[in-house]
Amino acid sequence: MTDAETLSRGPRAYTAFIGIGLVAGLLSGLFGVGGGTVIVPLLVLFLHFNQRLGAGTSLAAIVPTATVGVISYAINGSVAWIPALILAAGSVVGAQIGTRMLPKISQTVLRWFFVGFLVVVIVSLFLVVPSRDAEFELQLLNGLALVVVGVATGILAGLIGVGGGVIVVPILMLAFGTSDLVAKGTSLLMMIPTAISGTIGNLRNRNVDLVAAAFVGVSACTTTALGAWLATLIDPQVGNMLFAAYLVVIAVQMAMKAIKGRKNRD
Repeated sequence: MTDAETLSRGPRAYTAFIGIGLVAGLLSGLFGVGGGTVIVPLLVLFLHFNQRLGAGTSLAAIVPTATVGVISYAINGSVAWIPALILAAGSVVGAQIGTRMLPKISQTVLRWFFVGFLVVVIVSLFLVVPSRDAEFELQLLNGLALVVVGVATGILAGLIGVGGGVIVVPILMLAFGTSDLVAKGTSLLMMIPTAISGTIGNLRNRNVDLVAAAFVGVSACTTTALGAWLATLIDPQVGNMLFAAYLVVIAVQMAMKAIKGRKNRD
């Protein structure tokens, strides 16, 4: 039995699962992300999960979390349903492509590429403030662009395990002119079929701790609606700054992994 399996039956681990879920749920609702960028590193750090088990457990926990988030945003009319489904379809296909490309591409190069992408997004968030009144009008060209974004998001998810929200939310705001609330609600809806698809595959490969996923997911559900409510109260410019700060943390995490991967290779 692994350390993760032993701890998952102890009081300390149950407390940690609940704490991780509460934090992940709040960030998920506030920023429209799945919370995997919080769940995975905390499971690895505090409960000694290996990276693969942590990622699989996180993906399973995202399903109920994102569902509550979508409902919270939908109440305010902040979900673009058809665009979300287009993104999800592209992401599911892209994830399959990404996992097949994984053995052939340098993880270090990919991580530095993603860090560069995040830097551009962070700078853009300070220059472009989305309008709360902006609506997503689906047309042929932007529909095709959504497919491309979905596939690219899925490929990155398959290659380096990055959740879709970190990519989709800023792209919807900056490239498609969507309001920040619609971008977040749409991102959360996109994640649900993607997470379900990934979880089915992880269950077959036994890369999910169902006990941990249940505790993290249910705990996250209790704070996701709070995060979504706070997002409606925060000024869009302040929301951009908070999201930029969140992306800085992710960029630092990814840069550290890239540096560590290069040292291990050397």
